[in-house]
Amino acid sequence: MPGTLYICATPIGNLEDITIRVLNTLKSADLIAAEDTRNTLRLLNHFDIKTPLTSYHEYNKFEKADILVEKLQNGTNIALVTDAGTPAISDPGEELVRRAHAAGITVTSLPGACACITALTLSGLSTRRFSFEAFLPPDKKERKRILEILKTETRTIVLYESPHHIRATLEELNSALGNRKLTICRELTKLHETVTLTTFREALAFFEENAPRGEYVLVIEGISQEILDEKDRRKWDSMSISDHVKLYTDQGTPKKEAMKLVAKDRGVPKREIYQALL
Repeated sequence: MPGTLYICATPIGNLEDITIRVLNTLKSADLIAAEDTRNTLRLLNHFDIKTPLTSYHEYNKFEKADILVEKLQNGTNIALVTDAGTPAISDPGEELVRRAHAAGITVTSLPGACACITALTLSGLSTRRFSFEAFLPPDKKERKRILEILKTETRTIVLYESPHHIRATLEELNSALGNRKLTICRELTKLHETVTLTTFREALAFFEENAPRGEYVLVIEGISQEILDEKDRRKWDSMSISDHVKLYTDQGTPKKEAMKLVAKDRGVPKREIYQALL
């Protein structure tokens, strides 16, 4: 009978955040697949858990996934953990989960700590809709493409960043998105946790005087739909109303319908377009 793959969330800083269900699963599993066995061993020693460990990380995720799936098929129950938080979220665990599903293995997730959600709930920004981007890609071309997409993102944006790159990332974000509101969360759940409601410019000024320390989560306000609509309307300012209508009629749109479309594009009443064309 095949084994089960358990996705086990571990604390992101405070050991008291681990759940009883995760502890019981780590004890009963046949094997624990860990991003860094040294970090996980400290966790296991703290809770007196003796389950064997094996490494599963970014640099062996493909070949090791095949080995682990074979073990699962042969009846081994495996607990998947990451260094901190929930595995498979911006994490090599997603590859193992994908292959386990493909092999018909039962996969279950044991919820718990997640830096993205913790920061979002602390941010004071809109939580109804959000976009999680994790770390911006290191490749310059891909990074530029993502920043271009984020310019028009109306949802709250959540990013991770290290202390070594926080200044450069804030400068890039300020340049690409403009001076937005953001909440900077540092060392979440730990002794020196800080949550700062600020803006890109204020944060850059702060880091000019203070050296970055600890791991950061940036929660950034999305652009409002009203601002996007206004930008769309401004596109037509350089074109006359008659030329704007002609743009649609040249495409085969009946004139009356074209006038309605122009009114919508410009955010004005239809009668204003009719009067301008008289």
